Amino acid sequence: MENIKSKLGQGGLVLAAMGIISAVLSIFNYNIRLLAWIDIWGSTMGWILRIVLVIAGGALFFLFGREEAEE
Repeated sequence: MENIKSKLGQGGLVLAAMGIISAVLSIFNYNIRLLAWIDIWGSTMGWILRIVLVIAGGALFFLFGREEAEE
């Protein structure tokens, strides 16, 4: 079970990082190839999806990524 929690935390960190990198690159009209579909529905929806990626990834990381102190 700890292995699954660890992988969820790492996946959350990757999601958040991809959202942040995508936001920075979109300022220069570039994008990560994996997230090229994000701007299909327009610029506003693209920014909403980037923000959701960062928030969801951060939540997964903070819920499952940190090791709990043993008592």
